[in-house]
Amino acid sequence: MMIPKAIAEGVRDGTVTTQYRRWDTPRVKVGGTQVTPAGVLRFTRVTRVPDVERISDRAARAAGMKDAAALRRALRPRDPDAPRRERSARGGEHVYRIHLEYAGADPRLALREELPDDAALEALAVRLARLDKRDSGPWTRDILTWIREHPHVVSKELAAERGVDLLPMKVDIRKLKGMGLTISHEVGYELSPRGAAYLNWLEDR
Repeated sequence: MMIPKAIAEGVRDGTVTTQYRRWDTPRVKVGGTQVTPAGVLRFTRVTRVPDVERISDRAARAAGMKDAAALRRALRPRDPDAPRRERSARGGEHVYRIHLEYAGADPRLALREELPDDAALEALAVRLARLDKRDSGPWTRDILTWIREHPHVVSKELAAERGVDLLPMKVDIRKLKGMGLTISHEVGYELSPRGAAYLNWLEDR
């Protein structure tokens, strides 16, 4: 479930308590959590909305929308015959209301500041070696090295240099971020202290 940064920040400060999505079946579970730019959010309730016309302005504002009319526009079924730029990003047969709450800070923030000891470095090497085992060959060290040498450089330059598609490469970098090795910025990335320590350890081996 994609949650924009502004919405996630609203959940964190308590001004947003729900979201609405058009799905065939619920894609989140009660008790499940999701890491967002504002921290970890927890899903506390998921209910089907039988009639979107009965959603009130107050309910829409609780979802971070201006009013009910704006929310209903966002929830319009996707028209497969409309031009791409005019289609709603939301598809599915039913509308669901998802209740959320703030569950705590992003655990990666603390992890990326943590300098790994020898055992942690060996464990990182094992995990990254698994990621490197794919048909296109090893990639983790190359990306970490490039990020160290080109901090805050737009990611499409890295994709062009490596001759790969941008979106799959960004998924790869998110895997490294999930291990506390990189930090994402509005433009580009940089190595975290944890990532720098790991790369230095690799080069000293």
